[in-house]
Amino acid sequence: MLASILSLGGIGLLAALALGLAARKFAVEVDPRELAILEVLSGANCGACGYPGCGAYAKAVAGGTADPTLCTPGGAGTVAQIAHILGVEATAAEPQVAVVRCQGDNDRAKLKYHYLGIYDCTAAQRIADGPKSCPGGCLGLGTCARVCPFGAIEMTAAGLAVISREKCTGCRKCIAACPRQVIAMAPLRATVHVLCNSQDKGALVRKYCQVGCIACQICHKTVPAAYVIENSLARVVYEHQEEAAAAVAKCPTRCIRDFAEGYPEGSRFSAPTCPTTAGRAA
Repeated sequence: MLASILSLGGIGLLAALALGLAARKFAVEVDPRELAILEVLSGANCGACGYPGCGAYAKAVAGGTADPTLCTPGGAGTVAQIAHILGVEATAAEPQVAVVRCQGDNDRAKLKYHYLGIYDCTAAQRIADGPKSCPGGCLGLGTCARVCPFGAIEMTAAGLAVISREKCTGCRKCIAACPRQVIAMAPLRATVHVLCNSQDKGALVRKYCQVGCIACQICHKTVPAAYVIENSLARVVYEHQEEAAAAVAKCPTRCIRDFAEGYPEGSRFSAPTCPTTAGRAA
């Protein structure tokens, strides 16, 4: 009995020694700065930095192969902490927010056909370029909302994606998911946007959408510095965004919206306090 116990104990001791030696021999050294950077990242693993997760980004930053300012969910606060860890100077980029450039929901924009396939915008787009008559309008099947890791996108009852300015961190996952490039980034400080993505002539836009841009140029004539017309589509010149609100009431189709006054009709999001820095505090 005693011999058996001593035998098993000896085997256990030898195994422990072997494992200890193996752990020391094959141990992978980790840069302590990598661990410190990982601690200050948002932990969203959203891929906004271009790396497959926060761990990969932390390793790249510590190794000097990635810019320390790429964690948009973390914002200026995270950039400052990373810079402190690395002992370098780094300035966060201007905060950005994603904007759905469309208000043409199922009540205000015409359909070419009724889509009954997989409930996914990319799948719908593959069938005759999508069910919406407007070639650039929101398809309303919510693919963008499903990929948003922050719950920042809602779908209205009439089938329009709306992005919360408070919740959006600028990770751009919705942009990658949208098959029609309806979503674009804009400076967070800008509250006025042209919510149309069609580049068709005005006469054609009128046939399929009640709230599309018809390139009438009234906005540009009202505030020349704040608007340009390109490819039959108006857009705000964000360098002069503070002047853009003057043209909102002039737009005959109301495709220009000031988010300081509220979200598109049908949204359950509360009127935003614009601009917002939620989640991006220094």
